Amino acid sequence: MARESCLVCQIVEGRVPSAKVYEDESVLAVLDVNGANPGHCFVMPKEHYPIIEQVPDKEIGKIFNVANKISTAVFESLQAQGTSIFVANGIPAGQTVAHFLVNVIPRFENDGINLLWKPKQLNEEEISTIELKLKEQAKNIGGFEKEEKKEKLHHEPIAKMPAADEDEEEDYFSRQMRRIP
Repeated sequence: MARESCLVCQIVEGRVPSAKVYEDESVLAVLDVNGANPGHCFVMPKEHYPIIEQVPDKEIGKIFNVANKISTAVFESLQAQGTSIFVANGIPAGQTVAHFLVNVIPRFENDGINLLWKPKQLNEEEISTIELKLKEQAKNIGGFEKEEKKEKLHHEPIAKMPAADEDEEEDYFSRQMRRIP
């Protein structure tokens, strides 16, 4: 699908109205107007990539960092009890638009959203065969794209932050820990 006809690219370019909850130079997060629960957000790269395998490693990291922050915002602002964070990668996985994005869905007890599946039982031979195939394909995984190294500049040591900032950080950490089941 060309960028011109991609619904997500049209949202990024402002040609389709959206409720933006976050935006920077490379990532956009918007509310899903047909969301699974109120506050369901899409976090997407502004650049057009149909599937996750096409997104550069550095951008994947940034997108998931933003998804993590959006999840935190969902917990804090909507008092969600959990979040489902997932990627539908390819049509058989439920991808409906050919533009990679991450779903962040606020979750509440008994909200009726079902992301469960019936487990498929594999025998030992099937497990062994799949394991070997995946190991073969995964043997070169360590070769991630390298970030350009920037020349280090000498800086004076930064003074320790005042105690008030430590209290804020501790409060943030405490709030995050209370969410853990």
